Amino acid sequence: MRHTGWPAVCFSWCNDKKHGPHLARPDVINILAIAPAPPDAPTLVADLESNGLLVCCRTQCANLVREAVRHAPDLVIVWEPHPGEDLFEAVRLLEASMPVPVLVFTSDVRAETMETGQAAGTDGWDVNGYAAGRLRPLIQFTVARHRQMRQMREELGDLKRRFEERKLVDRAKGILMTARQVSEDEAFRLLRSASMHAKQRIGQVSQQVIDAAHYADAINRAGRLRMLSQRIVKLYALAAMGVETAGSRALLADSGAQIDQSLQLLDRTLSRPTFGDLIDAVQHTWTQVQAHLGSAPVASRLAAVDQEAEHLLELSDPLTQALENAGLAPTLHVINVSGRQRMLAQRLAKLALLRQGGALSATEPLPVELAPTAEAFERGLTYLKDIPLSTAAIREATAAADLRWQDLLSAVRGGGTPAARVTLAAASEALLELFDRLTREYEQSMQLLMG
Repeated sequence: MRHTGWPAVCFSWCNDKKHGPHLARPDVINILAIAPAPPDAPTLVADLESNGLLVCCRTQCANLVREAVRHAPDLVIVWEPHPGEDLFEAVRLLEASMPVPVLVFTSDVRAETMETGQAAGTDGWDVNGYAAGRLRPLIQFTVARHRQMRQMREELGDLKRRFEERKLVDRAKGILMTARQVSEDEAFRLLRSASMHAKQRIGQVSQQVIDAAHYADAINRAGRLRMLSQRIVKLYALAAMGVETAGSRALLADSGAQIDQSLQLLDRTLSRPTFGDLIDAVQHTWTQVQAHLGSAPVASRLAAVDQEAEHLLELSDPLTQALENAGLAPTLHVINVSGRQRMLAQRLAKLALLRQGGALSATEPLPVELAPTAEAFERGLTYLKDIPLSTAAIREATAAADLRWQDLLSAVRGGGTPAARVTLAAASEALLELFDRLTREYEQSMQLLMG
């Protein structure tokens, strides 16, 4: 760690024209001089050395940062009658890369220049020359002021960090209190316990809770876009076939409103540079789907609606997956799976309505156009039953979903009869409601939020 106090122990190589290269003397402050060559500034280096100070390098303003990195000085002294932006920019870069005390001798008496110099990072500013006998006190003052300012900045930075951490803790407590209906004291106890267990600051744990909640909500909303892409075709088909026409059309309009709302919220809450292209692609395709939904549903347009809706599904899935990957929490995967169950139930119902064929027996395998979706749903249901992330409410909902799934399968096997279609509509909507509840339960799970 470079020492910036007084005096410094230095073993750097020095170079001057009079004596040539030699090893720096110990216990002498190491100075980088920024000054023109004689006769423009004939005495600065000589005066420093006559005071027992070591000038390890004399260079121009343009080389300040490079030579500072090379020599690691304890102090930079600048002789510049008329400081300009080139000096101030060099001092700013020095302050950002390797902070070191900077003392400026100048002839510029303007207060504006002094303020600019201070803002850039100078620690000492002496106007209208210097006397050799004043060099040591001025250097001592500059080094002391630099040390004091560094300490003040560190204390201010620590204060800001603690203030920001307090805000994070308050937000995380609010999330836990709302999600699991616990008291403020209990929410803080959970954060503190997780902090100790993970050996992290409580602010870091709080940020993880906030991020988990943010991405969990985004995954849920993006997953709804997948589901709604299939639901609108199911409802369009039901309305076109005359199955509960008024109710189907009302749910179709509600589905469109949900897509609009989800896209608006995702666009407002997610990073545009990161996810904007995915959101825009979904929005563009949704506009194409809407063009088919402006009039009463008819069977002749069903294939075109389904084609556009499939494109909407194809674009919504990468958005959902990208959000899961961005969240970095393995537990976020369960929200993706649970949300996908909603889509698969709607998709199977849609495919059954579009299928041309008669009824199937209880032992007869599902047709090839239906089987992959049904198998995917059953794999997802098994996964949700087996994972340890569970509560009484989650277990109750998965058990109910299992029963409703059997109702949907029976309706699918019933073929295209009016009764089978009514059962199919009711069972698929019941599954949607159950997996909506399940997904919210997972989203608000304490294990998920706490990682």
